[in-house]
Amino acid sequence: MQQLARGEINPGDTHLAHHLNRCLGCRACESACPSGVVYGPALEEARSVLVKKHPLSLLARVVLAVMADPRLRRPLLTLSRMVRPLARFGAGKSAIGFQMGMLAATHMIPNTGEHWANDATGSGGRLRRDHHEPRLADGPRARRGDAAVFRGCIMEGLFGHVNAATQRTLRANGFTISAVPSQGCCGALHAHAGLNEQMKQLARRNVLAFSRVPDAIIVVNSAGCGATMKDYGHLLAGEDLASEAKRFAARVKDVSEVLAAAGPRIGAPLEMTVAVDPACHLQHAQGVVEAPQAVLAAVPRLQCRSPADASHCCGSAGVYSLVQPKLSRQVLARKLENLDAIAADVIVTGNPGCIMQLGAGMLARGQQRPVLHPIELLDLSYRRAGYYAQ
Repeated sequence: MQQLARGEINPGDTHLAHHLNRCLGCRACESACPSGVVYGPALEEARSVLVKKHPLSLLARVVLAVMADPRLRRPLLTLSRMVRPLARFGAGKSAIGFQMGMLAATHMIPNTGEHWANDATGSGGRLRRDHHEPRLADGPRARRGDAAVFRGCIMEGLFGHVNAATQRTLRANGFTISAVPSQGCCGALHAHAGLNEQMKQLARRNVLAFSRVPDAIIVVNSAGCGATMKDYGHLLAGEDLASEAKRFAARVKDVSEVLAAAGPRIGAPLEMTVAVDPACHLQHAQGVVEAPQAVLAAVPRLQCRSPADASHCCGSAGVYSLVQPKLSRQVLARKLENLDAIAADVIVTGNPGCIMQLGAGMLARGQQRPVLHPIELLDLSYRRAGYYAQ
């Protein structure tokens, strides 16, 4: 990869492109490497060279263009939310059926008999989710500091309920939320695909946007976004914004890191068995392993279990499921077998791509087991505990 980036290997070599493009980029090799070699940035740099000779598929280019441009992203994801209630009926094993399953997986609600917060999409369902932010019930809370939640592109468009739950749980733990309206896509998907210039454009926008709240922790609830944003200092090195990018990166924390460091408030019991599948870009790229467990430990009576080979990728890996669909499904099959061995009510993972991949895989197998973000369970626990005044 280094030789390719330095121009010592011909980027037109189809065998080289075939090999590097089949890599998941899950960065599990970093956790396994005894020398601590950081492979992720090297792979992204190599792909930035390859993509000039081996262009991405039309579908991948369209998806990346939509995610980068809010003028395209917002109306198209709004339309996606409108058709989402019907997506479950089209979910299946075919290529189109799997894509329908991925959309359906963004709004899978567990059968708990509880009132769930809604993303105000009118998507229906026996249990609703409310997008409005309920005021906190009165109660003693230590002042923890200022936090600014990174909304992202997919998270804002299809997982608005997770962003809302993130803000509620942070406020319940004493954090003041600062709004950052001019933020946008983090560029993680573009970096994975080798589109480094587009990624840097998106990074610059976010660095400038969050510079308006210089004292706030930048809270991320997407593992892939967090890994890329923590690397902004390196990615923008040598530019005018280099110093600001370095400060930005130092402020980025996964929501589980923030809550674990604060000592999360204990919620009400939830009688559930949960299969915890750690997101690759959280455990491998960011080295965040124990914090998500601390968040779930704040929910009494929650039975958390890890599947076999939990460190293995689910096959989502950014746009990998689009550019390498066959391999992606093969990787997913092993993950689903390990998850099936756990008689869990729900599966939790801290990355939107993983939620969609695992959820679509479950639906393709005829299973209705929901896949959620861990913060959703903490949010439900807090709601049941009465921490939110309606």
